[in-house]
Amino acid sequence: MQHHQWRTIGAIGLGLGVMLLAGPSGANPPQPLPVPLAQSAPTSEAEALLERGLTLIQSGQVEAAISSFQEAAYLDNDLAPAHYNLGLALRQQGQLQEAANAFWRAIQADPNLAIAYSNLGASLWEGGNRDQAINYLERAIEIQPDLGNAHYNLALVQMDLGEYDAALVSLQAATRLTPRAPEPHFHLGRMYMQRGDLGDAIASFEAAIDRFPQYVEAYYNLGVALYGQSQYEAALDAFREATTINPTYTNAYYSAGLTFIQLRDYEEAEGILNHAKTLYITQNNPQWAANTQAQLDRVAALAAQ
Repeated sequence: MQHHQWRTIGAIGLGLGVMLLAGPSGANPPQPLPVPLAQSAPTSEAEALLERGLTLIQSGQVEAAISSFQEAAYLDNDLAPAHYNLGLALRQQGQLQEAANAFWRAIQADPNLAIAYSNLGASLWEGGNRDQAINYLERAIEIQPDLGNAHYNLALVQMDLGEYDAALVSLQAATRLTPRAPEPHFHLGRMYMQRGDLGDAIASFEAAIDRFPQYVEAYYNLGVALYGQSQYEAALDAFREATTINPTYTNAYYSAGLTFIQLRDYEEAEGILNHAKTLYITQNNPQWAANTQAQLDRVAALAAQ
């Protein structure tokens, strides 16, 4: 194994900070899974505007798409897909209250539109309204029990509330109903880690990576789980993949340093921990810079024995 590959130059990085080798938490909250709602061949001006908005979204022109969806909804207030897709576009722009309002109007136009309930719940959760979020997500599942999006979004709220057993059940449903989506597998792995089921956690993180090979957080948490099973070389491979995808993923360097300590490779441990310390200082994180220095002191003492 070419350990010298670890000694790369990086800048400010954000770490996930999960479980066994946790560093400071800095990742954004997991994002609910949006499901675009298309319309059949347009038969009115409002529907034509809706189709135009969907085309603009696909080409990355979100602001123009929002305008098109707004026009469609103005011309036909009962056109639920116009309100729904407007909500998705607004949430993509971080306009959570406006997105929630649009999803609410979609529900008024079509009270059985389960996906609108799901995304309304997701927007409310993102805005900090967890209790209402659960109500709408449970309503989505009541209307459409096989809606994997709703089970996944419900799991996010349940995790936020510390309801881990319920979240585990919701994520298991989400992975079954949306088998190609990487996020449910990743968060299912986190729940298995929470329970100490490292074998199942490893399988879940590997499933997430299989579906999204650039999933840096999945590689990092895979490394953490492998470390917990004393599979140190495999853990190093996972941490290395994380830093290959994101060379400034500070926690992966820190965790790799701890792994080298377990392997009694103190020279490599010193090099990578110094790199992690530099990154923590650069990102103005003195607490974890100090924690890393404590590990460097430990390495010096071990090497002197």
